Amino acid sequence: MSDADEKKKLIAGRLREARTLAGLTQGQAAKKMDMHRPTISEIEAGNRNVTMPEISQFAEVYDVDPVWLSGVGADKLDPQDERLQLAFRELKKIKPEDLDQLMRVLAALRGPTEGE
Repeated sequence: MSDADEKKKLIAGRLREARTLAGLTQGQAAKKMDMHRPTISEIEAGNRNVTMPEISQFAEVYDVDPVWLSGVGADKLDPQDERLQLAFRELKKIKPEDLDQLMRVLAALRGPTEGE
């Protein structure tokens, strides 16, 4: 497999992951992107190239960094990152009702999504 094919597969996988994490089906994503659902399927399968304007649009819809979607950066969070370890330790101390409130605050920081 060529480097270009590897990059296309990486981008396809990140787009699929971002869509899933955004809680969208391919059909819902297609509607928001003004595309057909089979187009999303072809992109996520790595069978269709994605333009930079499309990457930017996907990033906006999925609320992720377009640079990451374009294949740059780490695939996963580094569990050895000291900031991440601190966050996990602090989250373990939070009462369930406080965790619910924290999640609402984080959602508010992210801002409204289309349709809200």
